[in-house]
Amino acid sequence: MENTPSSHRYVWCNTGDINAFFGLMLDNIAGLILMTSILAFGFGFPMDFALTRMVPGTALGVLVGDLLFVIMAFGLAKKLGRDVTAMPLGLDPPSIFGITSLVLGPSFLEGLSMGLEEGDAAMRTWHIGIWCIVLSGIMKLILSPATGWLRRVIPRAGLLGSLAAIALVLISFLPLAEILAHPLVGMTALVIVLTTLIARVPLPGNIPGTLGALIISGGLYYLMAASGIAGYHLPEAPAVTWLPNQWLDAWTFGWLGDFSASLPYLPIALPFALATVVGGIDCAESAAAAGDDYDTKSVIGVEAIATIIAGLSGGVIQTTPYIGHPAYKAMGGRAAYTLATALFVGGAGLIGYFTIAHAIIPAAAVFPILVFIGVEITAQSFHATPTKHYTAVAIACLPALAFLALNIPGRIFGDEAMITAGLEMTSLKDVTLLRTIEVMTMVSSGFILVSLLWSWAFAACIDHHLKLAAKIFGVAAILTIFGVIHSPLPGGQLFLPIGPASWEGMVLPSEYRGRVFEFAAGYAAAGALLWIWCVLLPPGALNEADDSETLEAET
Repeated sequence: MENTPSSHRYVWCNTGDINAFFGLMLDNIAGLILMTSILAFGFGFPMDFALTRMVPGTALGVLVGDLLFVIMAFGLAKKLGRDVTAMPLGLDPPSIFGITSLVLGPSFLEGLSMGLEEGDAAMRTWHIGIWCIVLSGIMKLILSPATGWLRRVIPRAGLLGSLAAIALVLISFLPLAEILAHPLVGMTALVIVLTTLIARVPLPGNIPGTLGALIISGGLYYLMAASGIAGYHLPEAPAVTWLPNQWLDAWTFGWLGDFSASLPYLPIALPFALATVVGGIDCAESAAAAGDDYDTKSVIGVEAIATIIAGLSGGVIQTTPYIGHPAYKAMGGRAAYTLATALFVGGAGLIGYFTIAHAIIPAAAVFPILVFIGVEITAQSFHATPTKHYTAVAIACLPALAFLALNIPGRIFGDEAMITAGLEMTSLKDVTLLRTIEVMTMVSSGFILVSLLWSWAFAACIDHHLKLAAKIFGVAAILTIFGVIHSPLPGGQLFLPIGPASWEGMVLPSEYRGRVFEFAAGYAAAGALLWIWCVLLPPGALNEADDSETLEAET
């Protein structure tokens, strides 16, 4: 007898959840480790302060968000009358890099430069981080009711194009440096993960691919380390603070008094929140393409609530739905992997054992999971998009490639040796190279939203909706004027295009106005061109082109 929505019993846990759990859990644990490492080793921030105040609240956000997604999975399974895969949620990767490097670290150094003691400077930084995350969550909550409408209006090429861009650049490509830093370990893990999860060739004994990669490649790493091979090291016993309670100080709301200190950093932090709203819409669209049609505004609402709770509890990195739903579904995950991740990551922060996991798990053995997730999402993005829109999806990757092109130079000039020597990108003597870097900086700023707009506009052109494409370019021009996209300022900071001198810090510096205004004018001119083009075409010309295209496809 065929199941009906009311009679179906949801099989929420199976062997595929093991693979999915290791993928999602290790991604989150790696994010926590990266956050604390950048702060401690990049800015001299006290590690103990981060472990006892920042990490617990950040992990609590993941706990709350993933638990809510588990509940949503049960609801969707009952509604559809079949098994579904829960949405994955975790720490936002761009925020881990951006908020840590552009807000937390600099605000700590600023506090020290003001003459504050290390502990006081760290406390001030914590308060600034809380403000940024709480306001980010509130912003997402306000925007959540409109996300369903946005999903209906924006074609899949626009939503999934920006998704593919994130997957290729942030998830698949960047981990390669760590994977191939230990090629014997990394390549072994990569082959195991891709062969088991993409080629669907099982390991002997049906051991899950992610677990097998961790055991085999991790064993190789420790064998190399025990043999004294250069570059391989046995871990030292980490100092663990069990059951930290210092994070509860956030609930005394002492951070409210540092609102004025947070103001200069909000224009840097809030665009990351906007990006996760766009990313959340992408995630819902991606899940729908894989067969699990979650309510978009509920997905964004969950990430907003999780982010707010994280911030109120002292967290400093926002949560977001992960774009790996199709990958986790391909692994065979249901809801157990999300539940297990919630409990493990939440426990890692609240109980304090995540530093042990970091010490004993070689990065080269687990980062191939990220490569799989990225390439699976990219493949799904093309598969779920009409063939005629493939070019629009490809175009969406270009702004992300600009971000990638600046990643290594940015890290080079951010190195302590370069800073000590007084060298920065503007010190370059090659005018052409300097101009290229300036352009790529603007192209990469807000690249997730830029990718969406570019692919949406070009998909509209492919569908012969020239007036719609013109409107999209008009919106892009307005967003450029305020730095939501193409900001030339550090960290993609927002700004007012003009204003009185007393608004210094909020107004775009005069040396950047020419470039910003020309970018905006370029969008406006492109929109005007398309609009006039549409008006001047003979009546019915676009419809005839549609008919011709359909005939060619059928032939």
